[in-house]
Amino acid sequence: MAMFKFTEIRKDQKSQARTGIIETDRGEIKTPVFMPVGTIGSVKSLSSEEIYNLGADIILGNAYHLYLRPGLEVLKEFGGLHNFMNWEKSILTDSGGFQVFSLANMRKITDEGVEFASHIDGSSHFFTPEKVMEIQKIIGSDIAMVLDECVDPEAPREYVLKSLKRTHDWAKRSKDFPKLEGQAVFGIVQGSVFKDLRIESAKFIKDLNFEGVAVGGLAVGESREKRLEVLDILSEELPKNKPHYLMGVGEPVDILESVERGIDMFDCVMPTRMARNGAVWTITGRINLRNAKYTKDKTPIEVGCGCLSCKAGYSKGYLSHLIKNNEILGHRLTTLHNLHFLLSLMENIRESINNGSFPTFKKDFILKFNDKIDTG
Repeated sequence: MAMFKFTEIRKDQKSQARTGIIETDRGEIKTPVFMPVGTIGSVKSLSSEEIYNLGADIILGNAYHLYLRPGLEVLKEFGGLHNFMNWEKSILTDSGGFQVFSLANMRKITDEGVEFASHIDGSSHFFTPEKVMEIQKIIGSDIAMVLDECVDPEAPREYVLKSLKRTHDWAKRSKDFPKLEGQAVFGIVQGSVFKDLRIESAKFIKDLNFEGVAVGGLAVGESREKRLEVLDILSEELPKNKPHYLMGVGEPVDILESVERGIDMFDCVMPTRMARNGAVWTITGRINLRNAKYTKDKTPIEVGCGCLSCKAGYSKGYLSHLIKNNEILGHRLTTLHNLHFLLSLMENIRESINNGSFPTFKKDFILKFNDKIDTG
């Protein structure tokens, strides 16, 4: 039976933090949740089995990138992305709205949609809200995102107003488009750093009654303080009976601050991207294995860590050697560590909310964790 359901389990008494369960046709997702990013159907360097064994309940794919590669004909032939990548749990697909921002020199926006020049071969492609929903039907994701415009945080208010009207029109068109049976659709709140526009957008998206609500257009260059100000005002505006998804946020401290403000879902390329560059998280902060001080270090990334890399005893010195020589094994071991770190953090956050100790857990974590980059 086709289904999507969100149930709040426990609410923190001193903040908006909460735990919950999202149910899809492919199982339960415990929230707050971090979704590893598999842009084109692959969480870089890892197999679907490894992601499963890490304990991920859901991963993220990108409709724009999957449309280009492998393409819709291939995905149709395989019966969707789940079969294609051998992943049985849930998938959320981003609509390509972030590419409106990140590929600004390769696209043209009109009220009808977005014309992209492919970053692969320069070929032209026109995305309308309806086409994006159709693409996500073919992908077969469990949660589909509407097409929106993600704007630069420095954009003037006049432009943000025009952009917001366009995003709202696209959301309504997406809502009216016949969706895949069992597929949930999330609306996206925009409005840049303007508090009144964020409130206006939250009310508009709430009234459209999507299955969930995402907050877009943050973590795109604004300060942490500005981001938290926006989340503070949205925490009272977002529907309590729907999951809240903060798009593109994956720093541990940012996750904790956002959970405190009622966010249930996160995604970010950071843990996998920085791993490939030799940066890994520990309970005392981020370290860079490329630094000379780790060349002869015989200890694992973190003593007591349960990830494959640390349990097997791979030393920082060995990992440093692999990363400096661009060896795939280095990418894999550091990626396994970072995703284990973040997914374990989410598990600990959920436990602390459920047992009433979230404020203490958050304070203690941030006290130990130095979120400045290790420069050696």
